[in-house]
Amino acid sequence: MTKSACHVYTERVGSNENQGSSTVAITPFSAATVEPLSAVARVRSPSDEERVLRLGPGNYRIGAAPECDLIVKDAAVSRTHLEVRLAAEGVSITDLGSRNGTFYLGQRVEKMTLALGSRITIGETEIEFAADREDFEGTQGQSLTSYGALTGKSGSMSRLFTLMKRLEGSLVNVLIEGESGTGKELIARAIHDHSRVKNGPFVAINCGALDRALVRSELFGHKKGAFTGALGEASGAFAEAEGGTLFLDEVGELPLDIQPVLLRVLESGTYTRIGETRSRGAKVRIIAATHRSLKDDVADGIFRTDLYYRLMVVTLFAPPLRERMEDLPLLVEKIVESLDLAPLRADVVEALSKRSYPGNVRELKHAILAYSAVGELPGAAPSAQQGDQLDIALRAFLDSTRPYAEQKEALLDRMTRLYLEGLIQSTSGNRSEAARIAELQRGYLRRLLEKYGLS
Repeated sequence: MTKSACHVYTERVGSNENQGSSTVAITPFSAATVEPLSAVARVRSPSDEERVLRLGPGNYRIGAAPECDLIVKDAAVSRTHLEVRLAAEGVSITDLGSRNGTFYLGQRVEKMTLALGSRITIGETEIEFAADREDFEGTQGQSLTSYGALTGKSGSMSRLFTLMKRLEGSLVNVLIEGESGTGKELIARAIHDHSRVKNGPFVAINCGALDRALVRSELFGHKKGAFTGALGEASGAFAEAEGGTLFLDEVGELPLDIQPVLLRVLESGTYTRIGETRSRGAKVRIIAATHRSLKDDVADGIFRTDLYYRLMVVTLFAPPLRERMEDLPLLVEKIVESLDLAPLRADVVEALSKRSYPGNVRELKHAILAYSAVGELPGAAPSAQQGDQLDIALRAFLDSTRPYAEQKEALLDRMTRLYLEGLIQSTSGNRSEAARIAELQRGYLRRLLEKYGLS
């Protein structure tokens, strides 16, 4: 095994016109202090037992020869068939002039970089590359009390910060799980800001708030006239995030018919705009988040298994505030400082510490804002009378004879319109302030306002 300190960020390219091989465009990075995430190479063959090779720094050879780091017992596999090494995006593979070739998605390749979760075929044998979860989960480091805009001294947050720091040398897909209001977008932003694409854009898309009919256009863009209402060209989120990070919040809300399209992008590194035929390269790091259990959604058949495993190469958990109440004083101090407010009295902080926070850190922030505005803390929850009124309104609106998804979309559409109207009115049309309050990217807020005729 030979050692290598070279780190690269690659963009996979290829077309149907070139079926013999594929190449990659390579842009070198300066040496990093954090190595790429460790991985495992796993042999899957009907005629051979499963074997696993752990990949660390350096180059590894796979083939039929006894001196190979991973031996494959397959007559169609050359003695030294290919060489692999860790890369920021996952694993870089190089075919060593094998007689029968190395194949990815049915196409013969000579050199490329694969995302973790990918499989290649040599002879009749599949080689799967995955994150080394034992190495990642066993990461040990100094006790951290902050990372990016996040803060906390609890054990759960310290562990989260340590895992995030371990990701600094990698560009693998990350899935963030946690309840609403726990700061999943802050986690995604912090990962981006400490990654090798930190100078690229960070684009956040809330999949649960997208118009079902326009999800594909929002993600991949469209050509002018591609469909009714396409009065101009739209670049799409993947194009906007080129060279950076695309954050897919509430990814579990993606419609089933869009999930295979996203899967194809993750597999091939290319996508096609609506109304076009040519493929575009997707040089984008994906971070997804959900407040749901995607594992349960897979079992229920509403989320694709293969897409789930592509997204959860690494999974992080954002703990709810009620499980880390020792962090509340630090959070209050951080929020007050970020909002340029006067420090809160000790008795106010004490009162804040006695609340349950079903809305997590977001609810804490809103409570602090309310106190700074009116001098008293808001009620911990809507009154029973308000809840009854909401139930009456919903029962009058909902029609149980119509499909659930259709009713949900109609309700979300009405709620979004009313929310935006109130938001714009309360901020006197100040979009920057509106985006801050709504915790949405300005570009995404602008698209929502245009969609509902509020621009």
